[in-house]
Amino acid sequence: MRVPNERWISLEVVGDGFDAADDWIVEHVKPQDIVITADIPLASRCLKEGARVIGSTGKPFTDNNIGEAVATRDLLSELRGAGEITGGPPPLEKRDRSRFLQKLDEVIQSIRREHPQG
Repeated sequence: MRVPNERWISLEVVGDGFDAADDWIVEHVKPQDIVITADIPLASRCLKEGARVIGSTGKPFTDNNIGEAVATRDLLSELRGAGEITGGPPPLEKRDRSRFLQKLDEVIQSIRREHPQG
């Protein structure tokens, strides 16, 4: 994997255990960090560590909506297991990308207002 040559970017190789990458992320995330994920259990774990979490479509995960997201995920998982639902989420559309970029900018600006560099 090619990694950009920037001092603030690094490649981290984790073990091959189940959720090893998620575990590494949760162990290293800090309250002002932004986590971008479609993985609802990972989103929940990062929220508990104080991070800001945004889904790949721009939907923010918050303490107020993560419980519903987990419940919906579990229900859909059961329905898929029973053969009621096949396939995954729809592909990202242009409006998803736009919503994501807008939400990411909002979160960055919010963190900057709450924790000004000075």
